[in-house]
Amino acid sequence: MSIRQASAADAGAVHALIRALAVYEKLEDKFLASTADIAALLDSGACSALLLEVEGEAVGLALYYPIVLTFAGKRGLWLEDLFVQPEHRGKGYGLALLKELARITVQGGYGALEWNVLDWNTPSIDFYGQIGAEPQQGWTDQRLTGDALRALAA
Repeated sequence: MSIRQASAADAGAVHALIRALAVYEKLEDKFLASTADIAALLDSGACSALLLEVEGEAVGLALYYPIVLTFAGKRGLWLEDLFVQPEHRGKGYGLALLKELARITVQGGYGALEWNVLDWNTPSIDFYGQIGAEPQQGWTDQRLTGDALRALAA
């Protein structure tokens, strides 16, 4: 098992893992990104990704980007996607990805590592609790897209 930073050249593997995550989360109908979209995001620096490989095959992913923690007056990292292929779970690979991302967070001087999790995903919620993550109570994610976004912009 090895973990490395992904580049735009790895967009196909990153794309495939994000698609597998969308299937797992029952959100495949929301998955619209192309491999070229992912390559552009990685190439532009809009996000970064760690790839976990087993025998040269990408089986895990942690995709992240910087955020601002205004109340703390610091930068943070947002973990957008954490995924390990189901047949590779239970081997410590998710933990290995989180440890590497925690190392990047600390070494980069970031104040926190944050992410969200679907409320039905109890295996992940339990796992996050075991590593010391604390759920943020009282917050509900909001998103504005499509027609509603265009209407507000007009």
